[in-house]
Amino acid sequence: MKPFVKVMKALSDPNRVKIVKLLQQKVMCVCELQGALGISQPSVSKHLKILEEAGLVEYQKDGLWVNYYLADGNHSPYAASLLGNIKHWLDDDSEVADLIKKVPFLNREELCKL
Repeated sequence: MKPFVKVMKALSDPNRVKIVKLLQQKVMCVCELQGALGISQPSVSKHLKILEEAGLVEYQKDGLWVNYYLADGNHSPYAASLLGNIKHWLDDDSEVADLIKKVPFLNREELCKL
């Protein structure tokens, strides 16, 4: 039961749900997520860690960048099921729709000041 509860708790926070919806659009770094959500870098990092521990998000280092993306669900059937369903959920929510509109304008080099 613990893996199930971990996934459910990870998706119990609105900002973590928004991160999942943003990562459906493209691979992103912390700076891009921070820019889209308007919350602090430590908060974004904390949310990503919780999502990662639940098997919902993975990351890959690429030089200076740490790229976050949705997990494939191979490590948790609960994460896989919810990631599959959440793709179709909340697209009509105004907050989510506004976030998704921002994605094409998020420039990591500009946001991260590199």
